[in-house]
Amino acid sequence: MEEKKKKPIGFNIIKNAPTDGHKGFGIGALSLENVSPVIIDVEAGEAVVDVGAMHARSVVEKGIKFLKEKEEVPNGKPYWLVWVTIDRKPEGAYYAGVTACEMTVDRSIRRGYKSLPEHVNKMDKSMKRHIMVDHMDDKSKKLLADFLINHDESIWNNSTDQLKNDLLG
Repeated sequence: MEEKKKKPIGFNIIKNAPTDGHKGFGIGALSLENVSPVIIDVEAGEAVVDVGAMHARSVVEKGIKFLKEKEEVPNGKPYWLVWVTIDRKPEGAYYAGVTACEMTVDRSIRRGYKSLPEHVNKMDKSMKRHIMVDHMDDKSKKLLADFLINHDESIWNNSTDQLKNDLLG
């Protein structure tokens, strides 16, 4: 049985950096300035950064054939892929773009649902500093808010009222 790897806590920000000798996945693969994919496991109540999601290769997505119709995966476990863009302003760093995409996965049949165009469009919207989280369920909003606050409270405090209100009501 595979040993469970310790989950990294911080954001893995891919930022115009050469591989500097490190051959790990996601390092120097693509420079999408300051964007991090956060996967929310709704049932487990967990949120983690998974850079693999940049290329649809997150732990959740591996080994799953994704279908275009949600109804084709009736027992899918709910997840959110949230694109988080961090930017700077005179007061310091802030969560500038936060956009959420729905995804479901049924491991037993190795099938899942997601809209690839939505995932690409939402990543683009995040990079363009949009906040799009109002379609998330309340539990997931709270999980995301807690994750962002725990990651760096000063970044959260510098963020827009829209983000705080959309996530915490």
